[in-house]
Amino acid sequence: MTKNYEERPWSALPRRLGDALRPGLPALADEIIGAIAEAVPEYDRPMRGEFGRGIRTGVEQALTEFVDLIGAEQAAPRGGVYRALGRGEHRGGRSLDALQAAYRIGARIAWRRSGEAAARAGIDAADQRRLAEAIFAFIDQLAGESVAGYAAAQARVAGEAERRRARLVQALVAGEPPAVLDAAAAEAAWPLPRVLAVVVCDDAERVAARLGVAAIAAEEVMVVADPDAPGARLRRTLDAVGAGIGPTVAPDEAPLSHRLAAAARRLETDAVVVADERLADLIVASDPVLADRLAQRVLAPLADDRSGRLLATLEAWLAAHGHHPTVAAELHVHPQTVRYRLARVRERLGSALEDPEQRFALQIALRATRVGSTWPPSSHPTSS
Repeated sequence: MTKNYEERPWSALPRRLGDALRPGLPALADEIIGAIAEAVPEYDRPMRGEFGRGIRTGVEQALTEFVDLIGAEQAAPRGGVYRALGRGEHRGGRSLDALQAAYRIGARIAWRRSGEAAARAGIDAADQRRLAEAIFAFIDQLAGESVAGYAAAQARVAGEAERRRARLVQALVAGEPPAVLDAAAAEAAWPLPRVLAVVVCDDAERVAARLGVAAIAAEEVMVVADPDAPGARLRRTLDAVGAGIGPTVAPDEAPLSHRLAAAARRLETDAVVVADERLADLIVASDPVLADRLAQRVLAPLADDRSGRLLATLEAWLAAHGHHPTVAAELHVHPQTVRYRLARVRERLGSALEDPEQRFALQIALRATRVGSTWPPSSHPTSS
């Protein structure tokens, strides 16, 4: 009984109180509606049309329903009308402040007039106190229904907006015709920019939200308008996120930006990789089978280099164009160590180090070991 009273205090009131209140409901409804129109600026307009009908229906039903609930053990207010009022506030572009104010005004007037009617009917002071508690508890429940209706409407609008943005992202990366892109952009309320970049990353929708109106996202794909403009925050926003950033292109070239962003994402899963800064790596990684075959063929004589030191020395020597001091500084070893290792490399590779074509093949093969090749079987080159 205690729990039921806490949730529905009107159930403890005597039924004859409802009989005493019922005759005054029409006048009470008019008074409440007039007070709301006067005290709430957002509602300071003629109570006509759908808006007026909604307010009047809500007030009249609330009063009638409350009186019907007096003394009813298990009954609870119906929420449909009050959820509709919440949806209407969202549809009208208003916050819930006005509706909550209207509820408070209604509760105060209802208590004042109901208290007077209860006193005239000889209802004792204890039941009058319970009546006040019941009125405010009832209004709280109605307000809660309106909040739920408002939140549901807000979620539906947000969900539809998200679906429209996702359709635009899909149309861009699929290379749809300009007319289709224009229509999708209009539906998503995201005007197509002059240039954009496609980014592939985890939790793209959360990252897009941090970038604001400049970005839209769907799943792991984000489209960013004018990412190279002064003040753009793309790189800073992605600092803590592994991502591949495609090149900045016109909207009709979004598929290219998406393809390169996805390839850049595959290069390193825990870093931000800008495709245009790693084009050579992307070319090597674009055909891992071919890259692996090249590595196996040209690096086969170094297959027993389990520590990777000879491979690291060879790669540094090729990058330094054979300048031993530069190689030693890069690897943090003595120049004599470099000469010793290179002598061992020459023993295995022979004249390959003197042939420009073979040196080029060696550079590609060594790069392949860093971006996807499975060679060498046990380790990749290290700088130690």
